[in-house]
Amino acid sequence: MIKKRVLCFTAILSIMVLSKLQSRPQGISIENPYKQIMLEHAARLKEEAKSPRNNSKAYFSSLTFAEASVPTEDVKVKSKLSQYLAKFSFKKVRSHEMHNRADKYLPKIAKILKSYGIPEDFKYIPIVESGLDPRVSSHKGAGGYWQFMPTTARLYGLKVNGNVDERKDFIKSTHAAARYLKSLYEEFGDWTLVAAAYNVGGGSLKSSIRNQKKDDYYKLRLNGETASYVYKIISVKEVIENPRMYGYKI
Repeated sequence: MIKKRVLCFTAILSIMVLSKLQSRPQGISIENPYKQIMLEHAARLKEEAKSPRNNSKAYFSSLTFAEASVPTEDVKVKSKLSQYLAKFSFKKVRSHEMHNRADKYLPKIAKILKSYGIPEDFKYIPIVESGLDPRVSSHKGAGGYWQFMPTTARLYGLKVNGNVDERKDFIKSTHAAARYLKSLYEEFGDWTLVAAAYNVGGGSLKSSIRNQKKDDYYKLRLNGETASYVYKIISVKEVIENPRMYGYKI
């Protein structure tokens, strides 16, 4: 009986204390050890709500490349984009280094490309190709920011010999890349195909288009690297432009 009375008294006291706290004037702050936890949880939920995983349809339908929509209603296209968005997220790459290089170089690249009438999205090619590191070279001999082959580099005005390699000159190589991209557009008339041709070469892409009787990048059967090339550019673009969404705190 005594035990029941103690429990009853404790319950009544608790109600009175809570009532007292709730009736305090608004100007007086009350410490709540759970308030910060609750606020952080709410902020986390808000951030997660912005994630492509939780707003898939709206997010994927908003994706573009070179001002053209990406056919994400195609399950295969959407699946590949999801794959590369995850791969290039700031959680999985050297985020600070890449972001710092992007901040330094991308505005300059965009300005040069614009002077040639090239869509701004092509500024992400050097990130995909070299990580904006001029020291990178491929086993096939491609080098510099834009990973030019020596023959192509010379064709578009760069000096490449035993004494000098202008593929490593940021300004000169970017102008050369813009001239090359412009010539590819004159050849294909489609910016997505231009990106593919930059990777595989104009002649090889023309052959694939002719043999398959298709001129839609997203429907062409191409080698693995070229088939993923535009997806990589789009993914890098999204991660650079929306860092918070992919786990990078700025």
